[in-house]
Amino acid sequence: MNLLLVVAAALVDADGRVLIAQRPKGKALEGLWEFPGGKIEPGERPEDALIRELREELGVTVKAACLAPLTFASHAYEDFHLMMPLYVCRRWEGLVQPLEGQALKWVRAKALRDWPMPPADAPLIPHLVELLG
Repeated sequence: MNLLLVVAAALVDADGRVLIAQRPKGKALEGLWEFPGGKIEPGERPEDALIRELREELGVTVKAACLAPLTFASHAYEDFHLMMPLYVCRRWEGLVQPLEGQALKWVRAKALRDWPMPPADAPLIPHLVELLG
């Protein structure tokens, strides 16, 4: 089974809300909501991959020092196994924009369960609820 390494961020705004993005049509798990992030390229550190992905997907600049590791997901899908560290980020430069045409929502941690998420993302929610209340 192939191992897929991805990285995700819980961007937290000044009101304590978390950003989620909707997977676009045509992608696996389309329509589900997830934490922004993406694949880690060969030889790339997770933090560098997340900084790159947040710039590409949302148009924001994040410094590695502003990424705090919180937890990780390990989930077996049918044809691959996903490993995904989740970082919390409260500081970035620029305005969050949907540069890939994805829908974006700012959601309270306790309300994250109300949004359908991929199986790998759902176990991350209790950690965010504990952190953010």
